[in-house]
Amino acid sequence: MTHTFFFNGPYDETMALLIEARNYIAYHDASEHRKLPPQVRLQISYESMRVTSRLTQVMAWLLAQKAVHAGEMSKEQAAGEDFALSGGEICSDPSGPDNEDLPAGLRSLLERSHSLYMRVHRLDAMVRADVEREAAAAVG
Repeated sequence: MTHTFFFNGPYDETMALLIEARNYIAYHDASEHRKLPPQVRLQISYESMRVTSRLTQVMAWLLAQKAVHAGEMSKEQAAGEDFALSGGEICSDPSGPDNEDLPAGLRSLLERSHSLYMRVHRLDAMVRADVEREAAAAVG
């Protein structure tokens, strides 16, 4: 697998989901939201923020990896806490897509953003393991 595919595929997917999420949040029919009970409106806001959090975390991580491959930072720097994929429990929580009270478009964004986040989470673990192996080999 080449670097270009390895990072450009997830980067392009993240960018497309970011644009779709922005459009969904910005242009979703507000009059339809007003008809919903307050609890559902609150849940829609919460889940929209979770989608946004996942996608911004993924994009930040991917940009750090691109900087490594462009020679702008070291692998060790990118594997540090400053550039770690964060979001933990909130971003890795798979709930939401099964909530029938939420609009179908939001449920779709929740499912796809979760899938992307979890894939990048696994990539992050692989990158960190590689850095740790290289550091151990350099010492030993």
